[in-house]
Amino acid sequence: MSWNGFGRVFRFTTWGESHGPALGAVIDGCPPGLPLSEADIQPWLDARKPGQNKFTTQRQEPDAVRILSGVFEGRTTGTPISLMIENTDQRSKDYSDIARAYRPGHADYAYDAKYGFRDYRGGGRSSARETAARVAAGAVARLVIPEVRILAYVAEIGGDAIDPAKFDADEIARNPFWCPDATAAARWEKLVDEARKAGSSLGAVVECVATGVPAGWGAPVYAKLDADLAAAMMGINAVKGVEIGDGFAATRLSGEENADPMRPGNDGPRFDSNHAGGIAGGISTGQPVVCRVAFKPTSSILTPVDTIDRGGAATEIRTKGRHDPCVGIRGTPVVEAMMALVLADHKLLDRAQCGAD
Repeated sequence: MSWNGFGRVFRFTTWGESHGPALGAVIDGCPPGLPLSEADIQPWLDARKPGQNKFTTQRQEPDAVRILSGVFEGRTTGTPISLMIENTDQRSKDYSDIARAYRPGHADYAYDAKYGFRDYRGGGRSSARETAARVAAGAVARLVIPEVRILAYVAEIGGDAIDPAKFDADEIARNPFWCPDATAAARWEKLVDEARKAGSSLGAVVECVATGVPAGWGAPVYAKLDADLAAAMMGINAVKGVEIGDGFAATRLSGEENADPMRPGNDGPRFDSNHAGGIAGGISTGQPVVCRVAFKPTSSILTPVDTIDRGGAATEIRTKGRHDPCVGIRGTPVVEAMMALVLADHKLLDRAQCGAD
């Protein structure tokens, strides 16, 4: 069985390949009556689309979305919403070498081992191009959770982290790195450009914060909010780690340091800290929901790397074509989208069991 869908009540399935004629998503379970048009989706796709600056892949795709079903007279009908994004700038010839040998660190070998053949043009379904469909679906999910504000930003590139004391949310939109620290953004410009010119790549850490999530979303044991967030983020191409709240850093705290003390507040408890990332026992606490997502360096690089061909013989490969020198940069809008999709699903799950507010 192949899994191309995610969610329980608000469920989406993506389809299409990197170098096929189009890709898209089908969303099922969206409540009826929500205002929706292509204009509500397009700004989120524009934030993710390639070719916007020299620090991302130079593939030129307009990523113009079309709504094919599920909307009538500008409102959702409650039936499946089908979204399509055409591919217009494929250069499959760039991948002729990959047809004969595997890119180390990429999914080439694993796909071949599983299916016995693979779409080598850009990686097919394993390409980050698939994430455009997730961003489109995430735009619809945001309509379900208008009370929530989601903000993602790059916190680290190539081991160089931002200074939390210099955090400026307004700065995120002013630089090509989604960076809230202007000083770090200036350093990253040199860092990423050097990697790009060297035919190499860098990893990144993206942080995502959702504010306005009420207490009570999620479920114990098998449908934990943090477990679904972790699964959603790990499903993004090139992601190798997810932390909720302090994550691994919590292991270096004492019990009293990690406790997130509560005091009486005007509208529910007031927390002195948020080491838990807004989730306890798999259920939201009303605190901001916080996660950190680790993106590995892009596997498609110009630097020659030892590998094997399909017959098992030793060779080396250098990947031609247009690739992100740091895939975490364009991964930032994708992280936001997956946060929205999980929260929309859990809002509807909570409503199904506990009733509307």
